[in-house]
Amino acid sequence: MPYGLYLAADGANVQSKRLEMLANNLANVDTVGFKRELAMFQARAAEAIEQGLDQPGRQGVNDLSGGVRFFETVTDFSTGPLKHTGMNTDVAILGDGFFQVEKDGEKYLTRAGNFSIDAQGNMLTQEGERVLTGGGTPVVVDRELGPAGIGEDGAVYQIAPDGQRVAVSEVGVVRPASLGDLVKRGENRFYPLGPVAVVPPDERRLRSGYLEYSGVQATSEMMQLIEATRAMEMNVNMIRNHDQMLSGITNRMLRQS
Repeated sequence: MPYGLYLAADGANVQSKRLEMLANNLANVDTVGFKRELAMFQARAAEAIEQGLDQPGRQGVNDLSGGVRFFETVTDFSTGPLKHTGMNTDVAILGDGFFQVEKDGEKYLTRAGNFSIDAQGNMLTQEGERVLTGGGTPVVVDRELGPAGIGEDGAVYQIAPDGQRVAVSEVGVVRPASLGDLVKRGENRFYPLGPVAVVPPDERRLRSGYLEYSGVQATSEMMQLIEATRAMEMNVNMIRNHDQMLSGITNRMLRQS
């Protein structure tokens, strides 16, 4: 079978995965705390070299490229744009660090700081996860004391009837030993594979009343989506051309026989 058929099939498969990733990025262009994903590809050696039947550099037919394959997914952890909301329970992290949240006994990390208070006084994310302090305990406020908010030092306060701010808890900010230890779970939360450390108060940089929005740039992602679509179409057309060529050769051989 023609070697080019395999190369075109690999190319179409890679561009298909890239399209899926770009489409997911665009779908989350307005998701708070979302980090876009990048598709990483790797050049392949010829099949004979990968199977150990030949050695590279011998200047034979097997020194030709074996096409490309999907290698891994990389998350871009660049800080997204901040938008002012004016909500007392909204907070954004400037620089590194993550909020620690809990759901079903598992602890996750997120950059989405659009928190709310439920009827029991629990501080929750928009997905219903409990927000944790630096010590790993849930953040809880007294609903009867007054409205709650988060200061730029991470302190959770409530406004008493006399107008005074009363500190009742704090929102923990943690960071993993390496960003490579984080595995995405959902659209804007991550599961840490290793231990996390609490960011010291003097190193925290928060912005109260703001949210960090998605780091996806719609125009850039759309241009890449168009590019990937055209690349996939080219590979599909190459497969079709090879198929027609094989059909023509087979028909001529049958007629001659």
